[in-house]
Amino acid sequence: MPRARKVVFVVFDGVKSLDVAGPAEVFAEANRFGGRYTLQYVSPSGEAVSTSTGASLPVDGPADGVSRTDTVVVCGGDVLVGSPIDPELIAAIQVLRPRARRVVSICTGSFALAASGALAGRRATTHWRHTRLLARAFPDIDVLPDALFVEDRGVFTSAGVSAGIDLALALVEADHGPDVARAVARSLVVFMQRPGGQSQFSAPLELRRARTPTLREIVDLISADPGLDHSAQNLADRVGVSTRHLVRLFQAEFGMTPATYVEQVRIDHAKALLDAGHTVEQTAAGAGFGSSETLRRVFVARLGVSPSQYRNRFASAARS
Repeated sequence: MPRARKVVFVVFDGVKSLDVAGPAEVFAEANRFGGRYTLQYVSPSGEAVSTSTGASLPVDGPADGVSRTDTVVVCGGDVLVGSPIDPELIAAIQVLRPRARRVVSICTGSFALAASGALAGRRATTHWRHTRLLARAFPDIDVLPDALFVEDRGVFTSAGVSAGIDLALALVEADHGPDVARAVARSLVVFMQRPGGQSQFSAPLELRRARTPTLREIVDLISADPGLDHSAQNLADRVGVSTRHLVRLFQAEFGMTPATYVEQVRIDHAKALLDAGHTVEQTAAGAGFGSSETLRRVFVARLGVSPSQYRNRFASAARS
């Protein structure tokens, strides 16, 4: 028999319900196929918490009441982003971390881990909407914006809600092997390994308003018709600056080259066209990729899925 592994979930007022329930169901389901997990729920104070849905979640006690555990799971919640994190939650993580073999965050739980110092000098990820904020707020973290989950020296971080399920499956596989993890995935009707990264789920490119009139004019030109020839030379000629100056403007304002910016705008436009039901060929032409093969190569390289896979996944929620 495999040894029992205690998994401690750290929860707090405003915790996202699925960040708790999703991974917890994976561990609980693994027990049906040979796993031996015991689940425990703690809050900084030891009191029940109110979740994102308004439901009350009872706990087994305070975080400092845990002596030793195999895994600590810090769940996410909107309250962890854009406002100071509760010092009691930070202290709870700092107490639990040395008592665990591995520490895990789900979604925005990475912000709490970061605030506790657990991610300093490590690679990590979080929900795609907040990867830039995490990188700005904690410059000592190497943030991987497209990863579904990341492991670095015993500390695991994951992207959005469903990526927490992906990470829990990976932990089950590490503990009990692929057969048990595969049985859990089949039973819960989820991917054993989700195709692609989280970029396929992200919203269109969000950039602050350009400070210089020249760059604002260029950005408007690109957005107005992504299918035109937007080479650096062409863009520079349109606004009467040198290519070198144009590159400097893009790097200073957006931290990327003109070519990278244009490609991202085209990817966003292509995703919108595919969402609207256009064919891959129509999308390639309309978004400025020239050919369906070029579009396919860019999608696979940047999103981890082909245009056809993306369209089938996001075009409609209807099922026959």
